[in-house]
Order: sequence, then C-alpha cells, then structure tokens
Amino acid sequence: MTQKINKKIISYKVINNEEKNAVPEEKTLDLESMHEKVARPEILFGSTYKIKTPQSEHALYITINDMILNEDTEHEERRPYEVFINSKNMEHFQWVLALTRVISAVFRKGGDAVFLVDELKSVFDPKGGYFKKGGVFMPSLVAEIGCTIEQHLKKIGMLKTPEFDTHQQQFLKAKRKEFEAIHSDTSILDESGSFPAKALLCAKCQTKALVLMDGCMTCLNCGDSKCG
Repeated sequence: MTQKINKKIISYKVINNEEKNAVPEEKTLDLESMHEKVARPEILFGSTYKIKTPQSEHALYITINDMILNEDTEHEERRPYEVFINSKNMEHFQWVLALTRVISAVFRKGGDAVFLVDELKSVFDPKGGYFKKGGVFMPSLVAEIGCTIEQHLKKIGMLKTPEFDTHQQQFLKAKRKEFEAIHSDTSILDESGSFPAKALLCAKCQTKALVLMDGCMTCLNCGDSKCG
C-alpha cells in the first residue's frame, strides 16, 4: 500500500510487529454511578449506630445501607442507599419516619449528598440541646443524626477527616502537657477523664474543652486559641 506524502519529512520511525501489537487499544469505561433510577440490589451492606440522649429513656438505632458500585474493579466504591431509624420511643415517630424517607431519597438521587451533614447538624432545638459523653454539645437530636451520618460517610470514604498539621499537633500536645502539669488532680476532670469539668464550650469544635492558659482561652480538643 502506497501513500503520497505532501509535507516535508522531519523525522521517521519504523514500527515492527511487536511494537504494533503492544500499542493498547483505547477503551471507554462505562462506570456505574448512583442515580434515582438505579435498581435496588438484592443485597445491601449496612451499619447500625446507637444514639442515646439524655432527652429520652430509650435509645435510637440508625441503620444506613450501602450499595457497592463498580464491584470487583479498581473503581469500586460504596455509596449510601437508604437509612432507617428505630426506637421504642414513639414520641418522634412521625418526623423521624419522614426524615429517613427524605434522606434516603437524597442518597438515591446521587451526586454530592454530603451537604446533608451540615444541614442536619445546624438544626437547633428550641427547648435546648444536650452534651454527649466527652463534652461534645449537640444542639438537637436531628443534629446528632447528622453527626452519625457524617461518621458513616467518613467510614466509607465519602468524607475525609481533617488532620492537624505537624505544627498544630505539637502545639496541642504541648498545651495538654502544660495543663496536666498544672492540674494533676484527676478529680477536676469530667466524667470522660479528658477535659476539665469546668471547661467552657469551644465554638469551633462544640466540645467542653476551652480553658484559660497563659491569659488566653485555648481549646484542649481542637487547639483553637483566641490569641492565635
């Protein structure tokens, strides 16, 4: 087969049969993504989380079922498909049922569903919130449901846990050590044994870990300091 060359030849290379056969063929990847018309598989993989609040005698159990997309490929990913909340306490049954259906619908819609976490965590109860074990403040039961979903999304890789850089880690470690040296009496610690019982609530991480050190309010949990 002959071919006429109309342009000036500036370089050339002879390709043998081995090199020709070694050239990979381009393939179009048909990746599966979550969308509202995706068929529900026969098997979903779930995780159940227990929520116990001081506002109710009975605990809530949140089950989040995940769907595996692109299974057994390098693009395999786990995405939430539906959520259920169960409890012996029937006081909140109506709105809890409605909430789970809306959240499940958003999950199945696909796209970036992580915005749900911030929306739920920003809900405040007009009757007042409560503190979880460890001094973490929850403004409402809905907010704690949002925190549980956040925990699950981190577990399956949809959300990344922010990590302190080396400087922040060293600063926080030094402050903890300094505080422990000054207050060696464990009786002043809270029930979790982590932070002072009289510590204030940190506006950044919503944890009762804000103490006065060196004339500056410093959080022993996240390292936030009013003095920079």
